Parts: sequence; structure tokens; C-alpha cells
Amino acid sequence: MTTWAEVVEAVSDLPEVTESTWYRTPALTVRGRGFARLCSESEAALMVLCETAKKKALLASGNPAYFTTESYDGYGAVLVDLDRVDPQELRDLLFGAWHLAAPDALRASAPAARQEDRTRLD
Repeated sequence: MTTWAEVVEAVSDLPEVTESTWYRTPALTVRGRGFARLCSESEAALMVLCETAKKKALLASGNPAYFTTESYDGYGAVLVDLDRVDPQELRDLLFGAWHLAAPDALRASAPAARQEDRTRLD
């Protein structure tokens, strides 16, 4: 199982990521904009922002690590089962979420290796 500490560590090299709360649950933000949070329904589920096309692809993949609920229908976020997700896939997904939430000027300051990761995500 991936822990919250491991989720935080996965984004520790990204600029201006802070731990915060969102809906009274632990969350990650960049310049005050949330991009991931533990779900209150289940501590083993993590909500991660993503583009709707990415969400559809993840859900269509059949990978049981990715799911949604009625609350997130039509919303650009996917739920991730921390007991089932591949750590590298989670790292990539979190970077994509950070990339969506970060201001344009800040995106350019992401580590070079992460910029390369972004091209793989598209």
C-alpha cells in the first residue's frame, strides 16, 4: 500500500508543493491550488486532478487502481486506490495534476527530468 507520506515524497521535487487540507482531509497544493487529496470516504483512496480525457482512458483501461464515484462524474479528477496503484504510475499522475494546477510561470521551473515525464503523459 502506498502511504500518504509516500504520496508527499513523490512530489517533493516539484516547486512550491505544500501539504494542506481540502475538505478537512490531507491535501497537496501548489500556490494554494489543490491537486490531490485523501478522500474522506476511504483513507486508501486519493483524488487526483487530471484532464477528462486522461480520466476516461484510465477508467477504460480496466486497471482496478483507478475508479470514480458519482460525486466525481463530469469532473476532471480520478480516484486512485493506494492499495493497488503502481508507484511510478502514481508519480506520473501526480506530476500531471501538479502541472494542471501550477501557474504557467511555475511549470517551467519543474525539474528537467519531470519535464521529460510530461511529454510521456500527453
